[in-house]
Amino acid sequence: MRHPSTVRSKVTLLATLLVAVMLSASAVGIVVTQQRVLSHGIDEALIQRADNLEADVVAGSFGARLPSEGDPEDTFLQLLAPDGSVLAASENAAGLPPAVPALRDGQGQVTVTVSDVPLSNGEFRVVARPLGEGPPDTLVVAKNLDDVNESVGTLTTSLAIAVPLVVTLLALLLWWLTGRVLRPVEAIRTEVASIKGDELSRRVPTSRSDDEISRLARTMNAMLDRVEQATDRQRRFVADASHELRGPLTRIRSSLEVALAHPGVMDTDELNRGLLADTVDLQKLVDDLLFLARAESGVFDRPREVVDLDDIVLEEARRLRDRGCVRVDTSAVTAARTLGNADELARAVRNLASNAERHATERVAFALRETDGRCEMVVTDDGPGIAPRDRAVVFKRFTRLDEARSRDAGGAGLGLAIVHDIVAGHHGTVRILGAEPHGARFVLDLPGAE
Repeated sequence: MRHPSTVRSKVTLLATLLVAVMLSASAVGIVVTQQRVLSHGIDEALIQRADNLEADVVAGSFGARLPSEGDPEDTFLQLLAPDGSVLAASENAAGLPPAVPALRDGQGQVTVTVSDVPLSNGEFRVVARPLGEGPPDTLVVAKNLDDVNESVGTLTTSLAIAVPLVVTLLALLLWWLTGRVLRPVEAIRTEVASIKGDELSRRVPTSRSDDEISRLARTMNAMLDRVEQATDRQRRFVADASHELRGPLTRIRSSLEVALAHPGVMDTDELNRGLLADTVDLQKLVDDLLFLARAESGVFDRPREVVDLDDIVLEEARRLRDRGCVRVDTSAVTAARTLGNADELARAVRNLASNAERHATERVAFALRETDGRCEMVVTDDGPGIAPRDRAVVFKRFTRLDEARSRDAGGAGLGLAIVHDIVAGHHGTVRILGAEPHGARFVLDLPGAE
């Protein structure tokens, strides 16, 4: 048997089953209640008649013929001796056997239902009451239950027809209502299913209401926004990476083609040095691309180890001094420690130092301090600086600003993007400020080791 596979089918089926069970239980309760109420009414009427007859029967006022009342097939009276024989009876019960056994000495009033009375094929409700002292006589007052059974039967038949009809109508109503309620969901599903890879600007329909479906539609559109942005970033990344890779590859190919076309013309050492430089640039670019790809995919497993930032900064300052391109100031570097990956933090500092060296006029300064559980590192250059409007842009991949800041000697515009990803991965921030009288200050803020 196949189970319902749609929300509409499941909701309709479950709600219909629940209502059917509740209505059926209610119907049974109504029938039982009516039967009890009608039976109780008959019991009260029989007891009342027994009360009215008791004194006269004890006094012997009726003799062997007890008074009849109502339909001869509906009620009858009997007076039983202690041995169970019939002493007296109503006219319609003359010659009938005892309806119930005679009551024993000390036994109280009994109310029972009997079905083997020859007077009628139906059931009778019987009240048997002891009369007199010692072994008592038994007064039997009986009434036919045909009216009760007929009333209960009519109610049962009515409910047996009404309950399935109501359940069927309810199932149809639920099917229609759930279809209307879920129609926007189906519209969302259809729209999302029809969106192709080159149609990511499409969005699902929304309404002004604030119900669950509207929130689902807005959430879906927000997700589509993120997908479109991620896809655009990926496309730009692939296009920019292809463009950057084409440069060193083209130079390598051109050098090799010239060397093959004109053997002996090019100096071998010069060719090898050029190929090596282009290969180093190519390798650096590939390493940067791989790092950014891994950082974006979240595959890094950064160890939580204590890192001495001052050691990293002083080592990088020593590298710049050895190159001899700029003056390096480390007078403001003090001890500071953080938790994270030493290799990644060293790479971030190296990228900042290389960026400062590339754009500095003659001086690069490092500053480092730890206060209030935070580590702050500052790298300052005295170059042309970065305009405030461009300070957030430079951390994006393959970003180059105007020519004043782009004397990059083969750089691909990935260094600061790598710095941003590394610092963010260590729960820190990086921002750019202006320097006096000119230049740029890169400020890194990282949590302290404590």
